Amino acid sequence: MESEALARQVVVKLRAAGHQAYFVGGCVRDLLLGVKPKDFDVATDARPDRIMDLFPRSGRVGVHFGVVLVRDVFEQVEVATFRSDHDYVDGRHPEQVRFETDPREDVLRRDFTVNGLMMDPATGQVLDYVDGRGDLERRVIRAIGDPDARFREDHLRLLRGVRFAARLGFEIEPNTFAAMRLEHSSIRKVAMERVREELIRILTEGGARRGFELLDSTGMLDDLLPEVAAMKGVEQPPEYHPEGDVWEHTLLILDRLKYPTPTLAMGALLHDVGKPSTFRVADRIRFDGHVEAGVKLAYDILERLRFSREDTEQVEALIANHMKFKDVHRMKESTLKRFLRMPQFSEHLELHRLDSISSSGRLENYELAKRKLDEYSEEHLQPEPLLTGADLIGMGYQPGPVFSLILRTIEDAQLEGRIQSRDEALDLVGELFPLAN
Repeated sequence: MESEALARQVVVKLRAAGHQAYFVGGCVRDLLLGVKPKDFDVATDARPDRIMDLFPRSGRVGVHFGVVLVRDVFEQVEVATFRSDHDYVDGRHPEQVRFETDPREDVLRRDFTVNGLMMDPATGQVLDYVDGRGDLERRVIRAIGDPDARFREDHLRLLRGVRFAARLGFEIEPNTFAAMRLEHSSIRKVAMERVREELIRILTEGGARRGFELLDSTGMLDDLLPEVAAMKGVEQPPEYHPEGDVWEHTLLILDRLKYPTPTLAMGALLHDVGKPSTFRVADRIRFDGHVEAGVKLAYDILERLRFSREDTEQVEALIANHMKFKDVHRMKESTLKRFLRMPQFSEHLELHRLDSISSSGRLENYELAKRKLDEYSEEHLQPEPLLTGADLIGMGYQPGPVFSLILRTIEDAQLEGRIQSRDEALDLVGELFPLAN
């Protein structure tokens, strides 16, 4: 069952039991915009215990806040009791909530007008207490009520406002934008895990360039990613980067991201993060060591944002290898094959394509790498080893650093087609690494 079908069943059952129930929030917004919602939420006057009674397979996810997760075999829907919130003290949670019977009270405690709509799924009738439909038509993101109060209640709303404006292509209403500018530093108080998730959604849901321009103009870019803000005004050699400074180059790449993975998105954002600290002018503008500096800065950023080790390693790899594409046409075959077989190489390839079309526009190295990747089979890129460490021990070699050198030399010859059998590998070892008598 799809989540919409489950949500409709939930509404029908709640109403049959004598309760009010509506679709609410982002799903209503998306339905009115003609976009397929990713998930569906339901709001009701039924109290949590009553919801649990009606849906025995459900589970509480926010007892204090009246949120119950109703599940079937494959899908789940959040069902929340109408409530009003009072006295936020930590920039995230209200100190107390009061369950309500009036849906208007529930709407007034929400973040933005376009997310404050309720819908009767049976009739399509929309409950709109905050002119959310008008703001959808005007393509505006506007805080419900006093914007300063909304952002002080939940600081993450600062980032959510940016995300909605970027993804939907909407403007931020002037008073709401002014409040974001006033309260921007509050974003530093939000748990980094929550910040990370919003940043990833800004980068991957569409409108990444607009999102980062808004982060910059509100002040949140300096708050959260000062290393990225430092790209602004850092000139680049015009013969390689006619598009402008490092910031403009990065924005052009973000503009071309098409629903990327989180790691590709972060790699695109941070691939040149080492340039500001390595800028110098010699015969021309140079950024000596910017790759190494970028890997270190990226590690610090990803650690700060609580990325997983696996994702951190992939982003570091994207940055560490993004300049190697300029050498693909002169790489030895063994070097090229090792390059092409890197984990998630498709992300490396796409980052290079984006990097190229956002600067020189030349794609020769991209086309060569892509052609070679299509040409080589998995067996060509990662053949079964002809020799192992055990073989070397059997030949009389002592374990140690020389093992790695021997095995790599043998693999080089194998990848380059100079040897194809175990006997040929044994002969080559004896020729290049003779044992002392």
